[in-house]
Amino acid sequence: MGKKDSAFTYYNKAKDELLQERDSLNAAVCMINMAIIASDKSDFFGAQELSLSAATFLDDKNPKHYKLNLSNYNALGIVSFSLKQYDKAIEFYNKSLEFTSDSAFILIIKNNIGNAYRKNGNYEDAISVFKGIITQDKNAINYARILTNYASAKWLQNPSYNASTELRQGLKIRIKKRDKLGENNSYDHLTDYYLKTRPDSALYFAKQWHQMVYNLDSPDDLLECLKKLILLSDEQNSKKYFAQYRQLADSIQTVRNNAKNQFALVRYETEKYKANSLMLQRKATIRTIWIISLSILLVGGSILSIVWYKRRTKRLALIAKNAIQEGHLKTSKKVHDVVANGIYQIMTEIENNKEIVHEQILDRMEVLYERSRDISYEVLAKANEDSSFENTIRELLVSFASEETKVVIVGNSNELWKHLPYEDQFEIKQVLQELMVNMRKHSRATQVAVRFELKGDKIFIYYTDNGIGISDGIKFKNGLTNTGNRINSINGIINFGTSTKGGLNVQLIIPIKA
Repeated sequence: MGKKDSAFTYYNKAKDELLQERDSLNAAVCMINMAIIASDKSDFFGAQELSLSAATFLDDKNPKHYKLNLSNYNALGIVSFSLKQYDKAIEFYNKSLEFTSDSAFILIIKNNIGNAYRKNGNYEDAISVFKGIITQDKNAINYARILTNYASAKWLQNPSYNASTELRQGLKIRIKKRDKLGENNSYDHLTDYYLKTRPDSALYFAKQWHQMVYNLDSPDDLLECLKKLILLSDEQNSKKYFAQYRQLADSIQTVRNNAKNQFALVRYETEKYKANSLMLQRKATIRTIWIISLSILLVGGSILSIVWYKRRTKRLALIAKNAIQEGHLKTSKKVHDVVANGIYQIMTEIENNKEIVHEQILDRMEVLYERSRDISYEVLAKANEDSSFENTIRELLVSFASEETKVVIVGNSNELWKHLPYEDQFEIKQVLQELMVNMRKHSRATQVAVRFELKGDKIFIYYTDNGIGISDGIKFKNGLTNTGNRINSINGIINFGTSTKGGLNVQLIIPIKA
């Protein structure tokens, strides 16, 4: 782990130096290697972002870039497969085939395409792919891999198909060739094959699998094996396997979360250093501009004063009218944000946290009641003085996490928010709360990622989920309409988007007032 952490850090530093030297090709090499390291540590979203960034520096039509394009698109295929975005994985795998004529590599990629079709439930296309390549590969290990996948796809398409002979043949070849990873895969397929029809055979292969998987550095396979053993074993052994499963699952999650946070921190610190350097340059430029601007202002001030006075009367009348309309809008927004979203957040916490204390619920409801009474008096409910805004945002986002919906937060820190006025912080909190409420009510998302980033004098917030997205032509209701109004009120920008395969993408850009 330590070596890969260090490699990631050095690749990141090299990438920045190469970009300063305008060596975009070698910078892309660094990004691809960083993406592979992140993928190996299960930071799939970070790996996907790095690979897509690397793609912007590569030319699909330049033969000198073919090798890098092959590696990058194949890495994107692997990451998409791991994220269960099987259509995207097939798209990237097919793209990588454009950049190689190596027959051995082509067979490996086509096998990956077949697996993506199989995982996506498109068994007919999977069988077609495996059938087309099974006779081409003379390598015994590759043949066993394709044969196993081919038999599994035929069985999944037709449960009455007898895949036993082919699956056992694949296992025999892998044992003979001492292909431990392949042997591990065969035990997985054989356990699944016998799971419903012959549980005793399934248990036999699961135990064989469990015995050999300890020698592999593959905790995910060990977890999968333990799940099957829990299902197939008697009550006493099932409890033993469950205890192992829970301990291993917790350990894996802790290690991977630390890795993701470490990689995010490396990139954040680099961006922070670059932002500080740009800020110093900008300050020097601003001082020069101020001197020139003050001279111009002294000359033009008299003329502007006369014009301003004539327009003042007209403007005051317009301000009075707008103030009435704005008062109605603010009241409407506060009723929605304070009462509706507040109640919904409490409901979400009760639903996700079965052990929540009754008194905590009453305290939250009392606070909500007091805040609703203050609406008509324009009282701005400030955050807990003992709690930083970083904690406020983290607690807000985490409150929407559940067993069905995973929420990932990257880049949220006190350093990010320390120069932002409270009024702006309040509006950002309400916007994020509205996005999470909308996700909870409508999107059916299982994965939500919220990433914060400081670039120069702007804060960028990227919200992504894998839900149903927003259909073209849909009319925003009060919540999302108020979201746009809030961002406009602090001179920010909000962009809504939907990926081609579903899911909502939202980008917020908030300027930091000098």
